Amino acid sequence: MDFNLKQYLMEKQELVNRYLKLILEQFNQKHKLIMAMDHSLMAGGKRLRPILSMAAAQACGKDFLIALPACCAIEMIHTYSLIHDDLPAMDNDDLRRGLSTCHKKFSEATAILAGDALLTHAFNIISQPEQVFKIYPDTQTRIKLISRISWAAGIKGMVEGQMLDMQSYQSEQRDNLTHLKKIHALKTGKMITVSVEAGAISVDADTETIEKLIIYAGKIGLAFQVADDILNIEGDPKIMGKAAGSDALNDKMTFPAIIGLAESKKYAKKLIDDAIETISQFDEKAVPLRAIANYIINRDH
Repeated sequence: MDFNLKQYLMEKQELVNRYLKLILEQFNQKHKLIMAMDHSLMAGGKRLRPILSMAAAQACGKDFLIALPACCAIEMIHTYSLIHDDLPAMDNDDLRRGLSTCHKKFSEATAILAGDALLTHAFNIISQPEQVFKIYPDTQTRIKLISRISWAAGIKGMVEGQMLDMQSYQSEQRDNLTHLKKIHALKTGKMITVSVEAGAISVDADTETIEKLIIYAGKIGLAFQVADDILNIEGDPKIMGKAAGSDALNDKMTFPAIIGLAESKKYAKKLIDDAIETISQFDEKAVPLRAIANYIINRDH
């Protein structure tokens, strides 16, 4: 069947942006904290994680709109992680999505608090979705979503991956491919995986379906990071909205640094092929998931 991925991504981005804006509009728009949150949250990201949630719900043959509370919460958590990643104590970046990073636009303290606020309010959105959303999962499903998303974002998920990434600069395992895979399976992969999982949970998918989607998501999550490492070498800063070449400049542990650029491209392609094979039993409702998988390694930002 013909499928227009560009149109699909644009429609879903607009939908997510509309609801993220509604969430922020519950507060005083002149408050500096809200301005800082808005600056980073509405800076025009790809919205890949919430789109994956909706695509997963759709692949289960259900109305993807019921996954919107989880979608928005996940994007808020993702944005908090970017704000904190950009801080001087971590990656010390000046640009994010083509704009000044939050701490550059406002202040370091404001950026820290904006990230804290996005993380905290994300779980309020799932627990009390009636503030903004017309349809949403039942109470037990929302509790499960909070449990899974908080686990993926926390001590044994994204935050652990960030810690391992920071420690990698002095690590004795700098050339250890297995260790690098672990870092990114946690830092990037966990939130991508839980995005897909949350979409399926939101529509009450069965265990077998969720398990297949989790395998798919784990592979595309790792491929996403490999593609990011490649873009840091070959990407156009004007398109990416951030500097290129920073990984090599900062002597960062990356896939190209360990296995080379050509092998990194082959590895990313194999991960995507394996991910698509994992959901081969899904019908045409999973076409968006297959298209997004290919997009991950062919994107330019």
